[in-house]
Amino acid sequence: MNRENDYFKAICKVSRAFWTTLNHDELLHLIVDSAIDTMKVKAALLFLLDEEKEEFLPVAQRGLSENYLRSGFTAPRKLVFFLEKENYLFVEDATSDTRLDNLEVKKQEGIASILVVPMRVKGGKLIGGLCLYTGSPRVFTQAEIDFLMAMGEQASMAIEHARLFGKIKQNTGILLDLAVNIQSSLDLKKILHILTADVAEYFKVKASSILLVNENRNTLDFVASYGLSEEYLKRGPLTLDKSVQETLAGELVVVRDALTDERVQHKKEKEKEGIVSILSIPIKAGEKVIGVMRLYSGTRREFTEEEILFGTVLAHLGGLAIQNASLYLMLESDVKDLRENIWSHRAWF
Repeated sequence: MNRENDYFKAICKVSRAFWTTLNHDELLHLIVDSAIDTMKVKAALLFLLDEEKEEFLPVAQRGLSENYLRSGFTAPRKLVFFLEKENYLFVEDATSDTRLDNLEVKKQEGIASILVVPMRVKGGKLIGGLCLYTGSPRVFTQAEIDFLMAMGEQASMAIEHARLFGKIKQNTGILLDLAVNIQSSLDLKKILHILTADVAEYFKVKASSILLVNENRNTLDFVASYGLSEEYLKRGPLTLDKSVQETLAGELVVVRDALTDERVQHKKEKEKEGIVSILSIPIKAGEKVIGVMRLYSGTRREFTEEEILFGTVLAHLGGLAIQNASLYLMLESDVKDLRENIWSHRAWF
């Protein structure tokens, strides 16, 4: 009964802090401290999963050495497998269990048993985990596992809350930056380059690009990109194939595996470039689709509704920038430059 009371007090303490503190780091460290003090263990760690780089990112910990943080973790792919399969991972002997990696480092660290529970967000997506380490062999009870699962859920909510707050702030900054550039500059190449850079950073993808319809050649031509190699860009324009036609019809197109999707062109070049998933968003001027904004991920990626919605907003702003610059050039009657420069894409008008 006393132990259950301790669990209740710890959860209440974290819950109160969740609604009274704006400091994300303080809250995560409180969760780690509460887990250690309540469970009477050697150390605890909160980590996030970076899918793009396939590595764990420690966000809060107590009791672990710098050496262990550098070289003691188990491969993410292996740990994720167990968390998805069993919903937690318990290892009684961390120095010999072959489900783990770097056993010698764990032995040097003085780690005996390990318990890892998942951290998930809406939809059940795994974003990381909460891990306990003991200094002597220990078998955790179901009540202890349930308590740690509850603490992991608190950590997930704190991280998601901070992420949403950060996204709102980031979205506002990107939209303001782009709006100011559209209003103050007619340098379309500069505006579109800023847009591709902002998009790649926001979505945390490998690269992004903007391609516009060339009606003379019936192709899509690169006009701005970020993160793509010169060799990849020199491979030539895209013909209006199935995936391109879908986007030009105003549809969002998600390619989960660029190497196997029959709609994708230049598969060898994409494999060499390290492109796995692609999101194509139509760019419109008025009601007419004039091009495509593309995001390229280096790992298999599922884009959320929130991400797709914001990407669509940015693509519409890109279309507005193109239309704005094009109308100005038309008013200047600089038809020759329109045909000879990047502005030759008649579909913009």
